Amino acid sequence: MLELPTHTLHYRIDGENGPWLLLCNSLGTDLSMWDAQAQALSTQFRVLRYDRRGHGRSGTPPPPYSLADLGGDVLALMDALKIERAHFCGLSIGGLVGQWLGIHAGARFDKLVICASAAKIGSAEGWQARIAQVERDGLAALVPATADRWFTSDFIAREPDAVQAVLARFAEVSTEGYNGCCAALAAADLRADLTRIANPLLAISGDDDPVCTPADLQAIADAVANGHHVALPGRHIVNIESAEAFNAVLLGFLR
Repeated sequence: MLELPTHTLHYRIDGENGPWLLLCNSLGTDLSMWDAQAQALSTQFRVLRYDRRGHGRSGTPPPPYSLADLGGDVLALMDALKIERAHFCGLSIGGLVGQWLGIHAGARFDKLVICASAAKIGSAEGWQARIAQVERDGLAALVPATADRWFTSDFIAREPDAVQAVLARFAEVSTEGYNGCCAALAAADLRADLTRIANPLLAISGDDDPVCTPADLQAIADAVANGHHVALPGRHIVNIESAEAFNAVLLGFLR
């Protein structure tokens, strides 16, 4: 646990040798979403993952949050662990955090991997409606629609236990933490700033992702100085649905 002025951050390190690789979760998940990546990559990297504020075992400061707040948590964690530079891989809101870090703190990072994300995700009106829905009905009411957005029907049928484990953790997220991050998403628009990212960047999409489409990831790759896009089978949580292919692409890029 890292104690910060307004909250704690729960983190985990897998691996003892090699460059640092920092993994950043999607909205409504905890660090366990990266289990397959940590297992595959911890022999060659020191894999650092953490629960975003308001998620998992981390603390929940009063909302709303901003993208700068979320990026600041990453830098605070790196400072506390005396990590000068790291590779970064983030998915969905984690990918937005990665873009923000590339824009504002690019010298702290080597390669960036932006997954199932966009420079602007959804609309401010849509996220405000989501906040109102969660305040009214709670997160459990969102589980069926979340399953459909996150995974293909084939994967849900093939790996029901894996899907249910992810959805169970989603339902346990605090409403304050979830809505605080929704507020950050409502305000986030990095489209005009992507040209400031100088880091080598790999954009990974799920080829059937209804949230952040392959075109969204291609747009990020096209906007930065050194970007490349790969589409893999799956929907939004593509690192779980296509774990083996995801790991191979990630390892190939980082090496």
